[in-house]
Amino acid sequence: MPEPVAEWYAALPPQDRSLSSRWRTAEFREELREWCASYVGPVTAMEQRKLRGWATVWRVETAEGVWFAKQNCPGQQLEIPLMATLSEVVPDRVVPVTAARDGFLLTPDQGEVFQETAGEDVANWVRLAREAAELQRALLPHHDALLAAGLTELRPDRAVDYVSARVEQYAALPAGDSRRLAPEVADRLRAHLPVVRRWAEQVAALGLPLTLNHNDLHENNVFDVAGRLRFFDFGDSLVTEPLGVLLIPLNVLGEKLGADGDDARLRQVADAALEVWSDLVPMADLRAALPAALQLGRLGRVESWVRCQPSLSDAELAEWAPVAAAWLGTLDAEPPVGVPG
Repeated sequence: MPEPVAEWYAALPPQDRSLSSRWRTAEFREELREWCASYVGPVTAMEQRKLRGWATVWRVETAEGVWFAKQNCPGQQLEIPLMATLSEVVPDRVVPVTAARDGFLLTPDQGEVFQETAGEDVANWVRLAREAAELQRALLPHHDALLAAGLTELRPDRAVDYVSARVEQYAALPAGDSRRLAPEVADRLRAHLPVVRRWAEQVAALGLPLTLNHNDLHENNVFDVAGRLRFFDFGDSLVTEPLGVLLIPLNVLGEKLGADGDDARLRQVADAALEVWSDLVPMADLRAALPAALQLGRLGRVESWVRCQPSLSDAELAEWAPVAAAWLGTLDAEPPVGVPG
Protein backbone atom coordinates (compact mmCIF):
# COMPACT_ATOMS: atom_id res chain seq x y z
CA MET A 1 0.00 0.00 0.00
CA PRO A 2 1.36 3.47 -0.83
CA GLU A 3 2.11 5.69 2.14
CA PRO A 4 -0.53 8.41 2.59
CA VAL A 5 0.30 12.00 1.70
CA ALA A 6 1.94 13.82 4.59
CA GLU A 7 -0.54 16.00 6.39
CA TRP A 8 1.21 19.35 5.93
CA TYR A 9 0.83 19.30 2.14
CA ALA A 10 -2.36 17.30 1.90
CA ALA A 11 -4.29 20.47 0.97
CA LEU A 12 -3.65 24.07 0.03
CA PRO A 13 -3.92 26.37 3.05
CA PRO A 14 -7.20 28.31 3.21
CA GLN A 15 -7.33 31.96 2.29
CA ASP A 16 -6.45 34.16 5.26
CA ARG A 17 -6.81 37.91 5.69
CA SER A 18 -4.40 40.24 3.98
CA LEU A 19 -2.17 42.17 6.37
CA SER A 20 -0.66 44.55 3.84
CA SER A 21 -3.51 47.05 4.19
CA ARG A 22 -3.01 47.11 7.98
CA TRP A 23 0.74 47.52 7.52
CA ARG A 24 -0.01 50.87 5.85
CA THR A 25 -1.94 52.27 8.81
CA ALA A 26 -0.94 54.71 11.52
CA GLU A 27 -2.29 52.21 14.05
CA PHE A 28 0.21 49.55 12.97
CA ARG A 29 3.02 52.10 12.89
CA GLU A 30 2.30 53.04 16.49
CA GLU A 31 2.05 49.41 17.58
CA LEU A 32 5.42 48.71 15.97
CA ARG A 33 6.97 51.82 17.49
CA GLU A 34 5.91 50.80 20.99
CA TRP A 35 7.14 47.25 20.51
CA CYS A 36 10.55 48.40 19.24
CA ALA A 37 10.86 50.98 22.01
CA SER A 38 10.38 48.27 24.62
CA TYR A 39 13.67 46.73 23.43
CA VAL A 40 15.81 49.61 22.16
CA GLY A 41 14.41 52.71 23.84
CA PRO A 42 12.54 55.71 22.43
CA VAL A 43 12.22 55.65 18.66
CA THR A 44 13.22 58.89 16.95
CA ALA A 45 12.42 57.95 13.34
CA MET A 46 10.68 55.19 11.40
CA GLU A 47 10.60 54.47 7.67
CA GLN A 48 8.82 51.63 5.92
CA ARG A 49 11.40 50.02 3.62
CA LYS A 50 9.38 47.07 2.34
CA LEU A 51 5.68 46.43 1.90
CA ARG A 52 4.66 43.25 0.17
CA GLY A 53 1.74 40.95 0.73
CA TRP A 54 3.97 38.57 2.66
CA ALA A 55 6.08 40.92 4.78
CA THR A 56 6.82 44.47 5.84
CA VAL A 57 10.22 45.82 6.94
CA TRP A 58 10.83 49.12 8.73
CA ARG A 59 14.01 51.07 9.43
CA VAL A 60 13.92 52.18 13.05
CA GLU A 61 16.19 54.82 14.56
CA THR A 62 16.91 55.63 18.19
CA ALA A 63 19.51 57.83 19.83
CA GLU A 64 21.63 54.68 20.16
CA GLY A 65 21.54 53.39 16.58
CA VAL A 66 19.55 51.85 13.74
CA TRP A 67 17.53 48.65 13.63
CA PHE A 68 15.28 46.87 11.17
CA ALA A 69 11.89 45.56 12.27
CA LYS A 70 9.99 42.93 10.30
CA GLN A 71 6.62 41.24 10.40
CA ASN A 72 5.71 38.33 8.14
CA CYS A 73 2.38 37.02 6.94
CA PRO A 74 1.10 34.03 8.97
CA GLY A 75 2.51 31.47 6.53
CA GLN A 76 6.00 32.88 6.99
CA GLN A 77 5.85 33.59 10.73
CA LEU A 78 8.19 30.66 11.29
CA GLU A 79 11.04 33.12 10.70
CA ILE A 80 10.53 34.57 14.19
CA PRO A 81 11.18 31.40 16.26
CA LEU A 82 13.72 30.24 13.67
CA MET A 83 15.80 33.40 14.06
CA ALA A 84 15.61 33.09 17.82
CA THR A 85 16.95 29.54 17.50
CA LEU A 86 19.67 30.42 14.99
CA SER A 87 20.86 33.33 17.09
CA GLU A 88 21.42 30.89 19.94
CA VAL A 89 23.04 27.97 18.12
CA VAL A 90 24.97 29.68 15.26
CA PRO A 91 25.21 33.32 16.41
CA ASP A 92 28.26 34.08 14.26
CA ARG A 93 26.56 32.99 11.03
CA VAL A 94 23.31 34.98 11.15
CA VAL A 95 22.47 38.60 11.77
CA PRO A 96 22.27 39.46 15.48
CA VAL A 97 18.79 39.33 16.94
CA THR A 98 17.66 42.05 19.32
CA ALA A 99 14.17 40.61 19.72
CA ALA A 100 12.14 37.84 18.09
CA ARG A 101 8.72 37.55 19.64
CA ASP A 102 5.10 38.77 19.48
CA GLY A 103 5.12 38.27 15.71
CA PHE A 104 7.98 40.74 15.16
CA LEU A 105 11.69 40.45 14.43
CA LEU A 106 14.15 43.21 15.35
CA THR A 107 17.77 43.18 14.18
CA PRO A 108 20.50 45.83 14.31
CA ASP A 109 21.67 47.47 11.09
CA GLN A 110 24.57 45.57 9.54
CA GLY A 111 25.47 48.05 6.79
CA GLU A 112 25.41 47.29 3.09
CA VAL A 113 24.17 43.92 1.88
CA PHE A 114 26.62 41.61 0.14
CA GLN A 115 25.12 42.51 -3.24
CA GLU A 116 26.86 45.87 -3.01
CA THR A 117 30.24 44.14 -3.22
CA ALA A 118 29.52 40.68 -4.68
CA GLY A 119 28.35 41.75 -8.13
CA GLU A 120 29.56 39.32 -10.78
CA ASP A 121 32.84 38.51 -9.02
CA VAL A 122 32.81 34.72 -8.96
CA ALA A 123 35.10 34.65 -5.91
CA ASN A 124 32.38 36.33 -3.86
CA TRP A 125 29.79 33.82 -5.03
CA VAL A 126 32.17 30.98 -4.19
CA ARG A 127 32.35 32.40 -0.71
CA LEU A 128 28.57 32.73 -0.49
CA ALA A 129 28.05 29.10 -1.50
CA ARG A 130 30.74 27.78 0.82
CA GLU A 131 29.64 29.72 3.90
CA ALA A 132 25.98 28.86 3.31
CA ALA A 133 26.95 25.18 3.26
CA GLU A 134 29.02 25.68 6.40
CA LEU A 135 25.92 27.12 8.06
CA GLN A 136 23.96 24.05 7.02
CA ARG A 137 26.70 21.79 8.35
CA ALA A 138 26.85 23.65 11.66
CA LEU A 139 23.13 23.07 12.11
CA LEU A 140 23.23 19.28 11.82
CA PRO A 141 23.15 18.79 15.60
CA HIS A 142 20.12 21.07 15.80
CA HIS A 143 17.70 19.30 13.44
CA ASP A 144 15.05 18.89 16.13
CA ALA A 145 15.34 22.56 17.09
CA LEU A 146 14.68 23.55 13.47
CA LEU A 147 11.51 21.48 13.42
CA ALA A 148 10.49 22.85 16.81
CA ALA A 149 10.82 26.37 15.36
CA GLY A 150 8.09 25.46 12.87
CA LEU A 151 10.00 24.45 9.74
CA THR A 152 8.49 21.77 7.57
CA GLU A 153 10.63 18.87 6.37
CA LEU A 154 10.62 17.85 2.72
CA ARG A 155 12.73 14.73 2.32
CA PRO A 156 13.77 13.48 -1.13
CA ASP A 157 11.67 10.36 -0.65
CA ARG A 158 8.57 12.58 -0.34
CA ALA A 159 9.25 14.56 -3.52
CA VAL A 160 6.95 12.56 -5.78
CA ASP A 161 4.10 12.69 -3.27
CA TYR A 162 4.63 16.42 -2.86
CA VAL A 163 4.64 17.14 -6.60
CA SER A 164 1.62 14.94 -7.19
CA ALA A 165 -0.33 16.61 -4.38
CA ARG A 166 0.45 20.17 -5.45
CA VAL A 167 -0.23 19.45 -9.12
CA GLU A 168 -3.66 18.06 -8.36
CA GLN A 169 -4.49 20.85 -5.90
CA TYR A 170 -3.58 23.66 -8.28
CA ALA A 171 -5.08 21.92 -11.30
CA ALA A 172 -8.39 21.51 -9.43
CA LEU A 173 -8.83 25.22 -8.79
CA PRO A 174 -11.70 26.71 -10.80
CA ALA A 175 -11.17 28.37 -14.15
CA GLY A 176 -10.53 32.05 -13.57
CA ASP A 177 -8.57 31.47 -10.36
CA SER A 178 -5.19 33.06 -11.04
CA ARG A 179 -3.46 30.41 -8.92
CA ARG A 180 -4.66 27.61 -11.21
CA LEU A 181 -2.26 25.25 -12.93
CA ALA A 182 -3.11 25.08 -16.64
CA PRO A 183 -4.47 21.65 -17.69
CA GLU A 184 -1.74 21.11 -20.27
CA VAL A 185 0.96 21.88 -17.69
CA ALA A 186 -0.68 19.54 -15.19
CA ASP A 187 -0.69 16.76 -17.77
CA ARG A 188 2.97 17.42 -18.57
CA LEU A 189 3.91 17.24 -14.89
CA ARG A 190 1.95 14.04 -14.29
CA ALA A 191 3.91 12.44 -17.12
CA HIS A 192 7.09 13.78 -15.54
CA LEU A 193 6.57 12.09 -12.16
CA PRO A 194 8.75 9.04 -13.01
CA VAL A 195 11.62 11.44 -13.72
CA VAL A 196 11.05 13.19 -10.39
CA ARG A 197 11.15 9.78 -8.72
CA ARG A 198 14.48 9.02 -10.40
CA TRP A 199 15.92 12.35 -9.20
CA ALA A 200 14.68 11.73 -5.68
CA GLU A 201 16.22 8.26 -5.59
CA GLN A 202 19.57 9.60 -6.82
CA VAL A 203 19.65 12.38 -4.23
CA ALA A 204 18.45 10.13 -1.40
CA ALA A 205 21.14 7.59 -2.27
CA LEU A 206 23.80 10.14 -1.29
CA GLY A 207 22.71 9.69 2.31
CA LEU A 208 23.29 13.33 3.18
CA PRO A 209 21.62 14.52 6.39
CA LEU A 210 18.67 16.88 6.33
CA THR A 211 19.36 20.44 7.35
CA LEU A 212 18.26 24.04 6.89
CA ASN A 213 17.48 25.16 3.36
CA HIS A 214 17.37 28.97 3.26
CA ASN A 215 15.32 28.63 0.05
CA ASP A 216 15.99 32.20 -1.13
CA LEU A 217 19.78 32.36 -0.95
CA HIS A 218 21.20 35.31 -2.85
CA GLU A 219 23.45 38.29 -2.39
CA ASN A 220 20.70 40.55 -1.00
CA ASN A 221 20.07 38.18 1.91
CA VAL A 222 23.53 38.23 3.46
CA PHE A 223 25.94 40.74 5.01
CA ASP A 224 29.73 40.64 5.08
CA VAL A 225 30.64 41.57 8.66
CA ALA A 226 34.28 41.49 9.76
CA GLY A 227 35.14 38.81 7.23
CA ARG A 228 32.22 36.49 8.03
CA LEU A 229 29.01 36.23 6.06
CA ARG A 230 25.90 36.67 8.18
CA PHE A 231 22.67 35.39 6.65
CA PHE A 232 19.15 36.71 7.11
CA ASP A 233 15.64 36.65 5.58
CA PHE A 234 14.81 33.06 6.51
CA GLY A 235 11.04 33.26 5.99
CA ASP A 236 11.09 30.84 3.05
CA SER A 237 13.11 28.21 4.88
CA LEU A 238 12.51 24.47 4.94
CA VAL A 239 14.39 21.43 6.19
CA THR A 240 15.65 19.46 3.17
CA GLU A 241 18.74 17.70 1.89
CA PRO A 242 21.51 20.33 1.66
CA LEU A 243 22.33 20.65 -2.06
CA GLY A 244 19.04 22.09 -3.35
CA VAL A 245 19.81 25.40 -1.60
CA LEU A 246 22.16 26.14 -4.53
CA LEU A 247 19.26 26.54 -6.98
CA ILE A 248 18.72 30.24 -6.33
CA PRO A 249 22.36 31.44 -6.19
CA LEU A 250 23.26 29.48 -9.32
CA ASN A 251 20.18 30.81 -11.11
CA VAL A 252 20.95 34.39 -10.10
CA LEU A 253 24.64 34.20 -10.99
CA GLY A 254 23.91 32.38 -14.22
CA GLU A 255 21.62 35.21 -15.29
CA LYS A 256 24.22 37.82 -14.32
CA LEU A 257 26.92 36.05 -16.32
CA GLY A 258 24.74 34.89 -19.19
CA ALA A 259 26.09 31.43 -18.37
CA ASP A 260 24.72 28.02 -19.32
CA GLY A 261 24.80 24.83 -17.32
CA ASP A 262 28.29 23.88 -18.52
CA ASP A 263 29.92 27.15 -17.47
CA ALA A 264 33.04 26.50 -15.40
CA ARG A 265 32.34 29.54 -13.22
CA LEU A 266 29.02 28.14 -12.05
CA ARG A 267 30.61 24.78 -11.40
CA GLN A 268 33.28 26.49 -9.33
CA VAL A 269 30.60 28.07 -7.16
CA ALA A 270 28.76 24.77 -6.82
CA ASP A 271 31.95 22.92 -5.92
CA ALA A 272 32.60 25.34 -3.06
CA ALA A 273 29.42 24.10 -1.39
CA LEU A 274 29.88 20.45 -2.35
CA GLU A 275 33.33 20.39 -0.77
CA VAL A 276 31.74 21.04 2.62
CA TRP A 277 30.04 17.63 2.31
CA SER A 278 32.88 15.78 0.60
CA ASP A 279 34.04 14.05 3.80
CA LEU A 280 30.65 12.30 3.85
CA VAL A 281 30.21 11.61 0.12
CA PRO A 282 32.85 11.57 -2.65
CA MET A 283 32.94 14.73 -4.76
CA ALA A 284 32.26 12.75 -7.93
CA ASP A 285 28.99 11.46 -6.48
CA LEU A 286 28.00 14.90 -5.21
CA ARG A 287 28.64 16.46 -8.63
CA ALA A 288 26.70 13.71 -10.37
CA ALA A 289 23.65 14.18 -8.13
CA LEU A 290 23.73 17.97 -8.02
CA PRO A 291 21.51 18.55 -11.11
CA ALA A 292 18.81 16.31 -9.64
CA ALA A 293 19.09 18.07 -6.27
CA LEU A 294 18.71 21.45 -7.99
CA GLN A 295 15.53 20.24 -9.68
CA LEU A 296 14.13 19.08 -6.35
CA GLY A 297 15.11 22.48 -4.97
CA ARG A 298 12.33 23.94 -7.09
CA LEU A 299 9.82 22.33 -4.73
CA GLY A 300 10.98 24.64 -1.97
CA ARG A 301 10.16 27.63 -4.14
CA VAL A 302 6.70 26.21 -4.77
CA GLU A 303 6.14 25.78 -1.05
CA SER A 304 7.26 29.32 -0.27
CA TRP A 305 4.52 30.69 -2.51
CA VAL A 306 1.98 28.21 -1.14
CA ARG A 307 2.60 29.82 2.25
CA CYS A 308 2.33 33.38 1.00
CA GLN A 309 -0.73 33.12 -1.25
CA PRO A 310 -3.35 32.90 1.54
CA SER A 311 -2.36 36.35 2.82
CA LEU A 312 -2.44 38.19 -0.51
CA SER A 313 -5.13 40.75 -1.23
CA ASP A 314 -7.08 40.58 -4.49
CA ALA A 315 -4.76 43.16 -6.02
CA GLU A 316 -1.69 41.25 -4.84
CA LEU A 317 -3.10 37.97 -6.10
CA ALA A 318 -3.45 39.51 -9.54
CA GLU A 319 0.33 39.93 -9.58
CA TRP A 320 1.67 37.05 -7.49
CA ALA A 321 -0.92 34.26 -7.53
CA PRO A 322 0.47 32.41 -10.57
CA VAL A 323 3.97 32.04 -9.11
CA ALA A 324 3.50 28.73 -7.26
CA ALA A 325 2.07 27.09 -10.36
CA ALA A 326 4.82 28.68 -12.44
CA TRP A 327 7.52 27.13 -10.25
CA LEU A 328 5.79 23.76 -10.55
CA GLY A 329 5.88 24.20 -14.29
CA THR A 330 9.67 24.55 -14.27
CA LEU A 331 10.24 20.99 -13.04
CA ASP A 332 11.06 19.89 -16.58
CA ALA A 333 13.28 22.89 -17.31
CA GLU A 334 17.06 22.60 -17.33
CA PRO A 335 18.87 23.07 -14.02
CA PRO A 336 21.35 25.96 -13.76
CA VAL A 337 24.26 23.49 -13.65
CA GLY A 338 24.55 20.15 -15.39
CA VAL A 339 21.95 17.77 -16.74
CA PRO A 340 19.91 15.60 -14.37
CA GLY A 341 20.06 11.87 -14.89
